[in-house]
Amino acid sequence: MESLYSSLRELSIFIFPLILGITLHEVGHGYVAYLLGDPTAKNAGRLTLNPLKHLDPIGLLVLIVTRTIGWAKPVPINPRYFKNLKQGLLLVSIAGPLVNFFLALVFWLIFKLSIFFNPFGISFGQVYIVYPIYQISAAGVIVNIILGVFNLIPIPPLDGSKVVAYFLPSSWLPKYLGLEKYGFFIILLFVFTGLLNGFLENTLNIIYRYILS
Repeated sequence: MESLYSSLRELSIFIFPLILGITLHEVGHGYVAYLLGDPTAKNAGRLTLNPLKHLDPIGLLVLIVTRTIGWAKPVPINPRYFKNLKQGLLLVSIAGPLVNFFLALVFWLIFKLSIFFNPFGISFGQVYIVYPIYQISAAGVIVNIILGVFNLIPIPPLDGSKVVAYFLPSSWLPKYLGLEKYGFFIILLFVFTGLLNGFLENTLNIIYRYILS
């Protein structure tokens, strides 16, 4: 019972920044594509802050249960609208992670302000208003940095693969981007071998040591 209570409490802290981070990540992709002349995401109703348009229920549940991997509904884009194909794909791809890093900065500022305005320091036992803000803002920093860093891993179809593709010779692109159909299985391989968990743990250690210290 105590373990269940602890899990529900942790979920209540992380769920808002998680949903916000996923939603704005996808909106970031779609909006940059729109700025580059591609109306596909706009026509599909994906330039909205309504999280129901972006969340995949199964992907969100898997993320909550595993705390490692999950997925959202990918924003539809049509690269044929881009004047420069490789540059367009690069800008659209990095938009999502950059939004997450910006959100992490916003949450970090709120985190610092919640400490500054709390007269009891880190021990928030008597401060019932500031304490939840402190917890949720810290969770927002963690969630959004993890989302940004994870999506920059250069495994198709993650955003990092489009960044790598920008610097590859055009003759290499079909084979590299063709790995997308195996991408999910490659990520699962990293999960089962512990490589992904180790990578995320190292990222968390850096966050706690240098950002939330």
